[in-house]
Amino acid sequence: MNKPLLSSVTLVLLGSQAVFAADSDYIAIGEFEPMVVTATRTAETADETLASVTVITRRDIERQQARSIQDVLRGVPGISIANNGGPGKNTSLFLRGTESDHVLVLIDGVKTGSATSGTTPFQYIPIDQVERIEIVRGPRSSLYGSEAIGGVIQIFTRKGGGVFKPSFSVGGGSYNTYNVSAGISGGGDRGWFNVNVSTVDTAGFNACNGKPLPDGAGCFTTEPDKDGYNNLSGSLRGGYRFENGIEVDAYALRSENDTDYDGSFVNESDAVEQILGVTFRYSLLDSWRLALTGGRSQDDSKNYKDGLFKSRFNTERDTVSLQNDITVAKDHLLTLGADYQDDRIDSTTPYAVTSRNNKGLFFQYLGMIGAHEIQASLREDDNEQFDKRTTGGLAWGYPLSGKLRLTASYGTAFKAPTFNELYWPGYGNPDLRPEESRSLEVGLKGTSRGSNWSFNIYETHVDDLIAYDAATFAPGNVDEVYIRGLEAAVTAQVAGWTLATNLTLLKPENRSAGSNKGNILPRRAEQSLRFDADRSFGRYSLGATFLAEGRRYDELANTRRLDSYATVDLRAGYRVSERWLLQGRIENLFDEQYETAAFYNQPDRSLFVTVRYQP
Repeated sequence: MNKPLLSSVTLVLLGSQAVFAADSDYIAIGEFEPMVVTATRTAETADETLASVTVITRRDIERQQARSIQDVLRGVPGISIANNGGPGKNTSLFLRGTESDHVLVLIDGVKTGSATSGTTPFQYIPIDQVERIEIVRGPRSSLYGSEAIGGVIQIFTRKGGGVFKPSFSVGGGSYNTYNVSAGISGGGDRGWFNVNVSTVDTAGFNACNGKPLPDGAGCFTTEPDKDGYNNLSGSLRGGYRFENGIEVDAYALRSENDTDYDGSFVNESDAVEQILGVTFRYSLLDSWRLALTGGRSQDDSKNYKDGLFKSRFNTERDTVSLQNDITVAKDHLLTLGADYQDDRIDSTTPYAVTSRNNKGLFFQYLGMIGAHEIQASLREDDNEQFDKRTTGGLAWGYPLSGKLRLTASYGTAFKAPTFNELYWPGYGNPDLRPEESRSLEVGLKGTSRGSNWSFNIYETHVDDLIAYDAATFAPGNVDEVYIRGLEAAVTAQVAGWTLATNLTLLKPENRSAGSNKGNILPRRAEQSLRFDADRSFGRYSLGATFLAEGRRYDELANTRRLDSYATVDLRAGYRVSERWLLQGRIENLFDEQYETAAFYNQPDRSLFVTVRYQP
């Protein structure tokens, strides 16, 4: 897709009567206002929060017939995704133009990710185990600590509750792909439980059209074969609310992955992602609610070259959080809390330091002063390696009318260097400082003629950005980044159709001294447009998704350009009976050839069919 076409579509959107914005109902059908807990660490409806959020529900996942986390996050306002060759391959997520390790990821409140790379392997998180995803855009270090420069993504596993229910789905399609999922849930009025297992297997396609040394490009090798992927996963969640008010919620998620890919040093990996956690909640007084959460995140991988073992990287992250929510008066809530985090590494690659801990204290005020809504937060982190860091946030909202609200916010954030950046043999720099940021945002949201809309503009400055320093042949705090962005979306009901669209305009600019000054940060699309249309006709349902993304560059020098592209996906469903549903999906209908990372292929036109049993 060429740039003039994308620009024309953009002008049509901006010139229409509706204002498009990053609204929490971007994907949701809009029949109810979803709850959000990630934006403030307390429960509130999506229309109450002062943050820019998106909520993706289980119903949205099944309606879209999504086959991965990447599927449902593509085209979400503010998100760019770079994938290295299909299912199971490395998938990087850039939120509001920041780095891929500038987004904090939680699963059921437990902080996840690799302590070595600093990123979360989204490609390994099984979509069949997911109940809900909350995406909060903008800095949240004042509530969560390191990494939350671009925002926070929290994934909730399936919870259960109510009457006993079995569930089952089986599907298959292109690239010899099949998927099977089965589960049971229930628990009655006070309890809840859900057990689910699933497997995905695909023969895949050639992941990379690389060039071997001495030219060297992409995966630095030529291996024109099919690169398959297999995932076996399971989740278990259960809890109970006792008569004295004590509530216990325990959860576990495990994902085992076998991935083939193209590479000159390794071309196969066996990876395990695992989350274990438990939360206790209790209301000491009517006005005082306490929550204690403990968990462990595990990220393990064994890497091979043509079947021969090459390396092992195992990381563990233990976290404990104590939170007190105190209602001091009507419409005035104080939150006081403390977090502890301990990271450990066990690897065949020797690191000079293999563990570190972090202690954090945080405070938040949520309240109404007249018609003014206020959120103020402050946090101090004491890192074993980097001493103390203080971050803060302030957000304000004001109703201009019953259907229109103005918001503004300012926040600071930081990210501690990863173990790879600090200690990778022959490359790491132990003198690195944490990256720091400051962000300003203004938003407008409201309802008009049966539609929900909002509009957000923002800018983020990142100082001491960690990047390769050619003068020292090692990473250094050499970069300064200035990011400006606009997010716009609307949902509406028109003639029985549910329509949802959003537009993201982004300029992530390198402000560092040197030859790259003024260049665009790599692998971020400067424009993104998504449009969804869905409708039910009795037993039948139809839907379509149009996604267009503008140009991006693959490296800091901006010499390797990745062209803009557009894809169309179609979906249909037929309810065979009250409990059985047949679904079909065509992806990339017009067989668009495109790359989100240079030399790495993306799927051609593909067909997938699913049968679901839903009592």
